[in-house]
Amino acid sequence: MARTIDFYYDVSSPWTYLAFTNIQPLAKEAGATIHWKPFLVGGVFNTINPTMYRMRENPVPARDAWIMKDMQDWARLAGLKIVFPPAVFPVNPVKALRGLLWAKTQESGAQGEGKEVALATAFFELYWGEDRDISRDEVVAEAAGRAGLDPAALAGAINDPAVKAQLKANTDELIARGGFGSPTIFVGDDMFFGNDRLPLVREALRRQA
Repeated sequence: MARTIDFYYDVSSPWTYLAFTNIQPLAKEAGATIHWKPFLVGGVFNTINPTMYRMRENPVPARDAWIMKDMQDWARLAGLKIVFPPAVFPVNPVKALRGLLWAKTQESGAQGEGKEVALATAFFELYWGEDRDISRDEVVAEAAGRAGLDPAALAGAINDPAVKAQLKANTDELIARGGFGSPTIFVGDDMFFGNDRLPLVREALRRQA
């Protein structure tokens, strides 16, 4: 049986940056294929998880201090730099997410894999590592260049009705599968939420063998 992972993600989440980075060697080790599924986490929060907004409006200093430490502990372990909070937070990730869906269709390499991973890496690094506003057109263009994509073509694709529809479809699909945030990971029908659940993802893949 071919091992597969469905990885639902939004680049506006630092925890997703961690999971995005960490799941790639995990999948390679397990011989699993990752199906990358960009979705709009704000659409999920608006529909089924509005408590996320209330948490931001009602800070708990002790909890928030621990979250900051925990995030930096994970970042150090993964070898990543995460600036938190960035200057623009939360950021509007819609252009980036639509760009990722288009990049999936842009082939690179002998195996014909899409450039979505390269573009996602660029968006994560720009926003979380370099504190750049990925909602700005010039930053989107820079991400395209880093991923080896044509910035003008990406800018045009962002307004493509088919791309817009696919982003909504991915968001609706995640909600239908029981997801409530980013990153959400599926191995078969088993759902896992968050970077810290990756050991459980590894075990679920082992059971697929």
